Amino acid sequence: MMRVLIVEDERKTADYLSQGLTEQGCTVDVAYDGIDGQHLALHHDFDVIVLDAMLPGLDGFEVLRSLRAVKGTPVIMLTARDGVEDRVRGLQGGADDYLVKPFSFIELQARLQALTRRGRAQEPTLLRVGDLQIDLISRRALRAGQRIDLTAKEFALLTLLARRQGDILSKTAIAEQVWDMNFDSNTNVVEVAIKRLRGKIDLPFAQALLHTVRGMGYVLEERAPGTAGGDDD
Repeated sequence: MMRVLIVEDERKTADYLSQGLTEQGCTVDVAYDGIDGQHLALHHDFDVIVLDAMLPGLDGFEVLRSLRAVKGTPVIMLTARDGVEDRVRGLQGGADDYLVKPFSFIELQARLQALTRRGRAQEPTLLRVGDLQIDLISRRALRAGQRIDLTAKEFALLTLLARRQGDILSKTAIAEQVWDMNFDSNTNVVEVAIKRLRGKIDLPFAQALLHTVRGMGYVLEERAPGTAGGDDD
């Protein structure tokens, strides 16, 4: 699961990129100016940032400079300019890659994946929780050798829980990682998603792996049969 921040003032472009990346299973947050983009980049953790060079409030170079003072999050810069000077300025300022508009979405996606692979070179590509296996490359999940069909959001949710297996994650933490920053905490989308995921990875099998901890959140872990965990039904 890739968490992406898009900082782009052209709303049509930003919405197009957000929709495309979301359909690929990414969690996407969007800022339409440099000030909001800087705030999100500095105060939240992203796998990669797509940063337009020309922005209202603060331009992309200023956002990049403030980010590089405290974080090494991979950044790919977008610009309508094709001047060598701008590309050099961005790369010298700490950008990891550069694309000149107009560009192919497929090319952007490939570059984003390459950047995140560099940062995750030491991370496993196969997660295991009991007899549950999650292949991050093929984006497939198996339990007891049986393939489990998941939606993009269900796969993202399962991956988050598996990466943090044994940790209790609150609804807020899950929403922030799997849904975007505009998530409405008054909705029951997390509970609904958990119920659907449980129906696929647990109900057909003898032992439950996805547990609800009352008043705290959810945890994915293998427990010994009969172990009490304060779960809701």
